[in-house]
Amino acid sequence: MRVGIMGGTFDPIHVAHLFLTEEARERLGLAFVLFMPTGDPWLKAVKPRTSRDVRLHMVELAVESNPFFRASDIEVRRPGPTYTVDTLQKLAEDLGSDTELFFLLGMDSLAEFPKWRSPERVVQLCTPVVFRRPSASDGAPEAAIRKVPSLRRKLIVLDAPVFEVSSSEIRRRVAEGRSVRYLVPDAVERFISEQGLYLEPN
Repeated sequence: MRVGIMGGTFDPIHVAHLFLTEEARERLGLAFVLFMPTGDPWLKAVKPRTSRDVRLHMVELAVESNPFFRASDIEVRRPGPTYTVDTLQKLAEDLGSDTELFFLLGMDSLAEFPKWRSPERVVQLCTPVVFRRPSASDGAPEAAIRKVPSLRRKLIVLDAPVFEVSSSEIRRRVAEGRSVRYLVPDAVERFISEQGLYLEPN
């Protein structure tokens, strides 16, 4: 069984996250995809604007209509900094040896990959899958491979459709009182409004 993992801060989750994950699910033949909000992302200089529970709830709202998508709380429930290698090890134990894990990430995350804890072990535990953004440099995969050679035999690069949406842009629009309709799922838009999230500038 092939299982995808879509990790991220998801502050908030938006339609590009969902569309690109559905694209990967279809193209890679994934049985389902776990959407996994980070708890305390140790590599991010800017910490999440909202709490772990709020980000998890937005993910749950966003994926509930897709039978192939599932929200996972494995990282938000872990105290302290969260490391992908620990998460993958736990999933490998829980899902069993018949499961092949595919870790979906953006080109910006791939550039940071050599800085992750135990990157070679991460490659042993999963198949990294990167979305090549139209605006990204084509040199990013090779730069990461030079530092983590085992990526060369496992990394899958998928061309991403032009879909320039970011969580920071959504937060900025909310703070400016502008609409985010169609940039986030309807249920997430309602939740952001009801909870008064992101009213302060980034």
